[in-house]
Formats: sequence, C-alpha cells, structure tokens
Amino acid sequence: MDVLEAMRGRKSTRAYLDKPVARETVEAILDAARWAPSGVNSQPWQVAVVTGTIKARIGDELLAARQARQPENPDYAYYPKDWQEPYKSRRKATGLALYQALNIGKDDAFARIKAWNNNYRFFGAPVGLLFFVDRALAQGAWVDMGMFIQNVMLAARGHGLETCPQASLAEYPDIVRGILTIPATCALVCGMALGYADASAPVNCYRIEREPVNAFTSWYE
Repeated sequence: MDVLEAMRGRKSTRAYLDKPVARETVEAILDAARWAPSGVNSQPWQVAVVTGTIKARIGDELLAARQARQPENPDYAYYPKDWQEPYKSRRKATGLALYQALNIGKDDAFARIKAWNNNYRFFGAPVGLLFFVDRALAQGAWVDMGMFIQNVMLAARGHGLETCPQASLAEYPDIVRGILTIPATCALVCGMALGYADASAPVNCYRIEREPVNAFTSWYE
C-alpha cells in the first residue's frame, strides 16, 4: 500500500472479523514499526501482544473494575480536566458521529454504556497490543512512542489489517501490569486493537472530519 494512501485511509476501526491474525504478520508489523525515530536512538517502546485467554482476561478484569466503579488510576492524564474550544466542540462532534453510526440515541444511556464497554474487549479484535515506556525516561520518549505507535498502525494497513488506538485500556494500568507481570517501572501508554476490519459494520462506515492545512499552519518567510 502506498504510504500516503495508508495515512489518509487510516481510521479507528471498532468492529472486526472473527479471523485470526498470524503471529508472523504481527512480527512483520512490529519489525517495520521499529524503524521509527527516537531521540539518541533510545528506542523506548516496549510492546505486549495479547491474544486468546490473556486478552480475554484483561478485558474481563478491566470491565469488572469499571462496573464496580473502581477509581481510574492511569499513569498519566491523557485528557484535560476542563475542555476548552476548539477541542470541546471536536470532542462532542466525535461522540455524536460515533453514536449516530451505532444508531444510539442521546438519551439511551444503557446502549451508550454497552458500546463503551466494547473498548475493554478490544472491539472484538483477535489481537491486542499494549504499549509501555520506562518511567525513568523524560517526555521526549513519549513523543518517540507516538511515532512508533503511528508506524504500527500504518504498517498494519500494509498487511491488510486495521487498528484502533485505545486510551481506555490504560485506565487501570495496575490491573494490566499484574496480569502480564510487567514491573511498575513501566508506564502503560495505551492499548490497540488489531485485526481484519468488518467492512459491513456501520461503526466502520463513517469518518471524522479533519481541519484543512491552513487552519493549523502558519507560514513565515
């Protein structure tokens, strides 16, 4: 796949076919992604690939914590406490588009909760990825992690797969670390669903608008 096509066609996929992904394919994706840039070639990324029983256990325990109203304790704040414009409006528009695609009304609280809980099941994808970074590193390593994670998503498209990066899977990092026996010195950045997209699913048939170049770019001469 052409790299520009991979970039422009990438979207968060929230429904997957019941079709396994070969380990060799996941290895090939990570082998391509590892060429992401990083400051002084520190290569801070650490990846846990979960499938089968372990993936299901992670989903079960995260969902149980959520349903028990256990306070979230992420390793970092992904979102601001107070949303300001224009980000507040973009967030609202994104939520509306998602629920419209799922045909969920704004007053249907039960359906919204059910849809949200799919996050903890990796949206039914056969493979889950969890990304960690050493806490001893500074903020620059998190920038490097972002470039690596984007590489994973683009490489996946090159293999006919789709993804959904998920901050929700990092809401209870101690649960995830405990299941995977990963030390607390590793911060959980996010998770990701990986698999073959279900093209017939309505949730995969909409796109979120992006701002045009001139809206976020200033030119200086």
